[in-house]
Amino acid sequence: MDTGLKAFMQHTRPRPLSPHLTVWRWRIWAIASITHRITGIGLYVVGMLMFTWFLVSLSLGPQPYAMFCSFAGSWFGQFILIGLTWAMFQHMASGIRHLFMDTGVGFGSAISRHSAAATFIFSITLTVMLWIFIWLR
Repeated sequence: MDTGLKAFMQHTRPRPLSPHLTVWRWRIWAIASITHRITGIGLYVVGMLMFTWFLVSLSLGPQPYAMFCSFAGSWFGQFILIGLTWAMFQHMASGIRHLFMDTGVGFGSAISRHSAAATFIFSITLTVMLWIFIWLR
């Protein structure tokens, strides 16, 4: 190592380290923001795969379509579809929240906390209501 660089490094103060994620307290608005990103990715990846499978099975005839319907009607298929429904409602509610925040509304600590919690309540409530409607039909 160059002696000038070595001398410089010895006389500088140590750099502060960023705290680890376990140090920070998870706030509801941070969880809502992270969930918004995750649901967007999940909707794109999983939703597009399911939609593509649906369209391809329709174009290939009755047997591939019956196979898709069999999967969609299974417990695992229902689990994926319920998850996609919740992700859609959560992403939509969070998007509406961000739309209001883009206009300058909702930056206060209390209103931000309440609106973030409302996105989860809204998405869970609408998902349950929609799937009860689907199953009762």
